[in-house]
Amino acid sequence: MDRLEAMALLREAVDRGSLSAAGRALHIPVPTLSRKISELEARLGTRLLVRTTRSLALTDAGEAFLTAARRILHEVETAEREAAGEFAEPKGELVLTAPIQFGRLHVLPTVADFLDEFSDINVRLVLNDRNVHLVDDEVDMAVRIGPLADSAMVATKVGALRIVTAASPAFLDRHGVPTAPDDLRDRPVVAVDGPMAQTSWHFTSGERGGPIGVKLSPRLAVTTTEAAADAAILGIGIVRLLHYQVSEAVEAGRLRLVLENAEPALVPVHLVHATRGQMPLKLRCFIDFAARRLRERLNRLPANTHRS
Repeated sequence: MDRLEAMALLREAVDRGSLSAAGRALHIPVPTLSRKISELEARLGTRLLVRTTRSLALTDAGEAFLTAARRILHEVETAEREAAGEFAEPKGELVLTAPIQFGRLHVLPTVADFLDEFSDINVRLVLNDRNVHLVDDEVDMAVRIGPLADSAMVATKVGALRIVTAASPAFLDRHGVPTAPDDLRDRPVVAVDGPMAQTSWHFTSGERGGPIGVKLSPRLAVTTTEAAADAAILGIGIVRLLHYQVSEAVEAGRLRLVLENAEPALVPVHLVHATRGQMPLKLRCFIDFAARRLRERLNRLPANTHRS
């Protein structure tokens, strides 16, 4: 049996969550995929997967084997890229990931310009508000918004974003313009409900010399930032988002920023990639190309640097 192929099939099945999903991605019949993994288990003399009708789970032996298999497959794939010339000239596929709205508004135009300049590089842009694992998910580079927790990543800062509070002019006419964070306690707010949902909004105050937390009781909670901005435009309540998520609506007069003097510190934006030894030229070219353009785009956001 082809042990490298079996390792790759096992990795795909686990990453996809099921044999059927892996089979669809690889265009391999599920019985063939199942047979090859069973042959691998027979060769090793141990069970790697616990199969159910809905999902897969790794045994302890499977966890250890897959960790080693990922390392071996990565080294083989790196050797193949080097032999194909990806370390000698910029070519091949580049896999990028970014938050959905930021990716659509800022990363996609940058990628379009990049493709115009580098004809031998193809890009797969994965837009996802979940922070993917770069090595396990085989992603070359990610755009990360917010403080970086993983020091193993190599990061290039491309700018910073304001956290702003906004409401529609009609809403402010009805309810009044808040002049201090505490004013939000008796006004309707729109919140984003998700894995990183906040139970309170935090501000800064020169008068108190520290942070202010305002506990939320949302009039409306939605699951996307786009819907939150739309709800605020409709006058349902006050919204709290990153500046780029409402900048177009603010410029068009559909939303007005409030409490600007109490905004918290700017949120950093980075390009990050894993440390994998020698860097393919396609990745180096993208870092050099995208960092400058993303800085320019973020700097064009109105008054984006009024706080430090």
